[in-house]
Amino acid sequence: MTKTSRVRILALALLLAALAAAPLAAKEPFAPRHVAKLHSVAAAVISPDGSRIAYVLTVPRPPLAEKDGPAWAELHVVDSSGVSRRYVAGQVNVSGVAWKPDGKKISFLAKREGDDYRSLYVIPVDGGEARRALAFETDITAYSWSPDGKRVAFLAAMPETAAKKKLKEKGFSQQIYEEDVPPVHVWIAAVGEKAEKPRALELPGSASELHWSPVDNRLVVALAPTPLVDDDLMSRKVHVVDADTGKVLARFDNPGKLGEVAWSPDGKQLAMVSAADINDPAAGRLMVAPVHGEPVQGEPAAGGPEASGLRDLLPGYEGHVSDIAWQGADTVMFLGGEGVWTTFNRINADGTGRKTLISAGGPVLTGFTLSRDGLAAAFAGESSAHPSEVFTMKHGEAGPQRLTDSNPWLADMALAAQEVVRYKARDGLEIEGLLIRPLNEEKGKRYPLILVVHGGPEAHYRNGWLTNYASPGQMGAARGFAVFYPNYRGSTGRGVAFSKLNYGDFAGREFDDFVDGVDHLIAAGLVDRARVGITGGSYGGYASAWGATYYSDRFAASVALFGISDNVSKEGTSDIPEEMRLVHQRWRPWENWQLFLDRSPIYHAGKARTPTLIAHGKEDTRVHPSQSMELYRHLKLRSQAPVRLVFYAGEPHGFRRAASRFDYCLRMLQWMEHYLKGPGGAPPPLELDYDTALKEE
Repeated sequence: MTKTSRVRILALALLLAALAAAPLAAKEPFAPRHVAKLHSVAAAVISPDGSRIAYVLTVPRPPLAEKDGPAWAELHVVDSSGVSRRYVAGQVNVSGVAWKPDGKKISFLAKREGDDYRSLYVIPVDGGEARRALAFETDITAYSWSPDGKRVAFLAAMPETAAKKKLKEKGFSQQIYEEDVPPVHVWIAAVGEKAEKPRALELPGSASELHWSPVDNRLVVALAPTPLVDDDLMSRKVHVVDADTGKVLARFDNPGKLGEVAWSPDGKQLAMVSAADINDPAAGRLMVAPVHGEPVQGEPAAGGPEASGLRDLLPGYEGHVSDIAWQGADTVMFLGGEGVWTTFNRINADGTGRKTLISAGGPVLTGFTLSRDGLAAAFAGESSAHPSEVFTMKHGEAGPQRLTDSNPWLADMALAAQEVVRYKARDGLEIEGLLIRPLNEEKGKRYPLILVVHGGPEAHYRNGWLTNYASPGQMGAARGFAVFYPNYRGSTGRGVAFSKLNYGDFAGREFDDFVDGVDHLIAAGLVDRARVGITGGSYGGYASAWGATYYSDRFAASVALFGISDNVSKEGTSDIPEEMRLVHQRWRPWENWQLFLDRSPIYHAGKARTPTLIAHGKEDTRVHPSQSMELYRHLKLRSQAPVRLVFYAGEPHGFRRAASRFDYCLRMLQWMEHYLKGPGGAPPPLELDYDTALKEE
């Protein structure tokens, strides 16, 4: 070895030693400004040949820096090596992404410059600008291509007549409540060189869930008696229709709620995700039926799904099916929600041969599509370390591979540990939940807790990304909170029987379950009993109001987001009274007045001692804003607890605008910190410093 070589080796050793001794750059704790810039994959659609995946990327508008509004939705395409390209990006809102049957173009819905309504666009995969393929006189809400790609079936309301438009211009803009909502029609149009004026099919009801047969001119469409939300939730029936004549060729008596519907590749069978019965809270059963082509008369056969030829492929399944696709003429692939995990499975159309291809414990998969040969799949998937991204898996591979990284800056963030927690409720039932531990937790120290209750209640938390504008998650952990997400009885993910355990017992044992979860964490030595807060939206807002009133002795702070407070008045102000009766309440208020009063937070407002922040969108039709007004007024008049009510103009059931989300996020965390870690007493200041909250450290 030469002297020069020895010198170089010594210098390299000294450099490596210096690098090893240098402190690593401190990772940044999560804050609301980080939530405000999170990108997320909303849908991933694989090409017919399986070589590329088109996906929708949601991009939030930066608060203060851009005109306020909902997140943008961009079209991107990624190949199997992970190389991603932006196809339609910027200030756009893309939806309904699909591949044309020949795989050479991608289609999507958007309202772009020059459009009066949402239109259908196509863009070449190998380069070129998007062009409008079809415009209509109302918004196109969904569509499906014919097998040859020359025609398209689409859903849209009937255009207003010229006479009605003229009257509106004269000031006659009255609304006839629930009666003048226009039904959604199925329309057929030729596109391309032989484009023609769209024609409507005369069908009985308001349409949704539209798919063209892969082999001929039949359509499958779900029809509800009216366009009202209650009918859309509870009364949609699957129909097979001739695209040329509009004749109904088959009807199915699928019970209760309805999810996805899919044709087999040979057009001989249908698979659908359905409820088990009219009282099942969620569509989660995988059903298959043969499709017959003869025109039918009258209503679907009486006697339930079996009379229509529907077969439940997974009887007794202790999970919920969410997404389906046919791999071949007799094989169905499906995603199953099982507890806090998801699985990817294959099963024969006769119910035999079930095989799990992706087991519980991997990424949480939230949607998938298959290539034409069924040998490649695209998934949207998330984990505790990142929001939804694109994953892929090919036949023979051991598991899904992640293709996109939409938030590379997350690698520099300090994320707290997230784990599954199981405990026994007071009646012995096992309950499952997810716990995000305080960041930089010190062993033996007790911490304040934020309990986050999911809505529905037909929903459940999964062991994926749990942080958003209404869910403190990593933001709470970074501030020294433990954050707990219980899947109380009535949640999905554990089969029909578990999801029905709260039927007729609203705010009963289901809400006892989350208190028992708090006690479990106290007994484990993690949580300080005197510093527990509760929050949630919709049914979770109901739970938060219940925690502030009935269970006021257990909660030192509550943040109730568009929640129920009065079950009697809710019956007359919600747009889903039938759904509430059939799958939750069991009765109407006048059948049991006292029960509905007993299970209303305002009934217990007199014993409230919990400081309560209430927030609601002023355009909410699901849980009317008056529910929050009632809670606010009863707490003001009947308790000594601090209370504040914040309305968000223009927001429906679930906030969409960047400013509303950011403001609510700041107020939620401010309230929890003030009453669980701060001085308490009078409410915190009304005004928020948005500039400081958005400033990078």
